[in-house]
Amino acid sequence: MIDLLPAFFAKFSFSAPDKLWADGTDLWAKGGWAMIPLALTGLLLYFTAAKVRLTLLRKNFRSKQWKKQAHERREAKGKSFKEDKEDARVAKEYLAYRGIEIHEDPSLEEMAAAFDQLRSEELPSIEADLKFVKIAMAAAPLWGLLGTVTGMLATFAALAGGGGDQAIDSIAKGISEALITTQTGLAVALPGYFLYFYLSQQRDRFVAFIAHLESEWTQRQLRKQKRRQEHQEGRAA
Repeated sequence: MIDLLPAFFAKFSFSAPDKLWADGTDLWAKGGWAMIPLALTGLLLYFTAAKVRLTLLRKNFRSKQWKKQAHERREAKGKSFKEDKEDARVAKEYLAYRGIEIHEDPSLEEMAAAFDQLRSEELPSIEADLKFVKIAMAAAPLWGLLGTVTGMLATFAALAGGGGDQAIDSIAKGISEALITTQTGLAVALPGYFLYFYLSQQRDRFVAFIAHLESEWTQRQLRKQKRRQEHQEGRAA
C-alpha cells in the first residue's frame, strides 16, 4: 500500500494545472463563438450572486445575536433583563446600525416611517441583483441551445457538400460544437438554480427580520399606551 503512494501523488504533480489549462482552451476552441457569450453570462451570474451574498452578510440580520448583545450591555450596567423591552430596543439599535437616526422616544408613526425608509434603502438593490441572477441563469442554456443549432447547421452543410476527409472533419467539428455548447450552458445554469434558491431564502429572512423588529416595537408601544391609558383612567376614577 505504501509503495503505491508515489504513483498516486505523481498524478497531482505541477504539470496537472498545465494539462487542465490546455484541455480547457482546446474545449473552448471547439465550442465555437457561442462560448464567448456563455463565459460572459457565467461570470456576470456568479459575480452578481456573490455580490448579493456579501450584501446580505453586511446587513447582519441575526436576531439572536442582537438580543444577546443587548442582554450583555444591560448586565454590564447592572440592570435587569426584560425580554419584551430588549426586543424593542433591538429595533432602535438596528436602525441606528443601518444609518437611520430616530428620536429617543419615537412615536409609532415615526418608527413606521423609519422602517419604510429601511426597506426602501436596503431591498431594491437586492431585488434587482436577484432578478439579474434569474435572467442570466435562464439565458445560459439558451446560449448553449443557440450554439447547438449553429453547430448542427454546420454539420448539415458539411453533409450536403459531399464526402471526403474535409467533409468528415467539418461534420465532427459541427457535432463537437453542438454538444460542447449545450453542456457548457447547462453547467453554467444548473448551479445557479440552487444558488438563486439559497439567496432568495436569505432575502426572505432579511425581510422577515425587519418585519419582526417593527412588530416587536409596535406591540411594546401599544402596551405602553394601554397601560398609560389605564393609569389615567384609574386616576380620574
